[in-house]
Amino acid sequence: MTLRFRAALTATVAAAVLAAAPMPAGALQHAVPAPAGEAPPPEVLIADDPAGGNRAGDAPTAGTRADGTPTKDAPAKEAPTKRTTSAWLPYWNQDSAYRDALRHADQLHTVSPFWYEAIAADRIDAHPGAGERRVIDGLHRAGIKVVPTVMEGMKPGALGAILTSATARAAHVGELLRVVNSRDYDGIDLDYETIATTGDADYRAVRDGYTALVTDLCRALHELRKQCISTVMPKTAGTGRVWDYPALGRAADRVRIMAYNLHWSGGTPGPLSSVGWYDEILRRATEAIPRDKLEMALPAYGWDWAADGGARARHVTWKEAEELRRKVGAPYRLDPESGTPHFTYDDDGVRREVWYQDGRGVAAHLAVLRRHGVRNTGLWALNFEDPAMWTELARD
Repeated sequence: MTLRFRAALTATVAAAVLAAAPMPAGALQHAVPAPAGEAPPPEVLIADDPAGGNRAGDAPTAGTRADGTPTKDAPAKEAPTKRTTSAWLPYWNQDSAYRDALRHADQLHTVSPFWYEAIAADRIDAHPGAGERRVIDGLHRAGIKVVPTVMEGMKPGALGAILTSATARAAHVGELLRVVNSRDYDGIDLDYETIATTGDADYRAVRDGYTALVTDLCRALHELRKQCISTVMPKTAGTGRVWDYPALGRAADRVRIMAYNLHWSGGTPGPLSSVGWYDEILRRATEAIPRDKLEMALPAYGWDWAADGGARARHVTWKEAEELRRKVGAPYRLDPESGTPHFTYDDDGVRREVWYQDGRGVAAHLAVLRRHGVRNTGLWALNFEDPAMWTELARD
């Protein structure tokens, strides 16, 4: 399934939930189209295929081979004092994201390549570039764990049917273990989002089924001495009920909360996250999950809306947002209430509004994490971000 198809699916799923929700529970957090002009890598590597080697056009950086891995004579790095951040690596921008990870290896404990997609209980497909040994080995040499993400974009109800069947769940755990054993992976990250729209009649059964899946998978991974990560949506007064935070906190090594899309591509313009929203998310999360198992995943991107909200927003990375802001001559503004940068501009007579995230905004939001005693962060996604974010993430 392509990301553009997933974006279309997002609109269909979102229509099934209450319009009152600021970010519909069914809006896939990671349904992000590839940036314009950046095609996915040409080769398609399934989990059982050999992989490796550098692509034409890759230029080695100082202290690295052409394949991106450190040379024997590379300058020795100082021992890292803290690695509190994980990040997703988008397959459609794999080489640039990989180099970004190596640049910030002293702050990254885990990278999750966005490499696999669950299609059915007994089928997991690979995205282009999945399992590339050059990337896996290079990250390991830099001291970074490689925990690939398995996502899904199933039709409404399909994932729920798997989760509520003990037979289907067992088959799916087997497929997930096949993926994790296909390479020198350090674990697996489950990013299963379509269950967020489960209705009142079924959500308890689906919630318990997802918890059982994660519990069984984590038990099997721990026997292999590998990590088990569950990526979930925020739990607030109106969202996230299908995720049993206390049970997931007991089973998983990490629970990653996708703390973005407060305002999403199919809704009205506004901040992707806010100080007040983070406060609510963390108040609920820290009551249910040990703080050392929590990761707050931060946005490194934004949305470019028609100001009237009449059409779906365009995805922009921080880099693209800043380039656009300078191009249109818009002043830099940081919204004091949400702690988020934004600007407006005219495009052929249409007033447009851009909200995104940068280092100054992250600084405001990290203060909320500190108040709640949460130190671990995640980033969606590598090579989207303002470099100043890394400075803020390094602070105590």
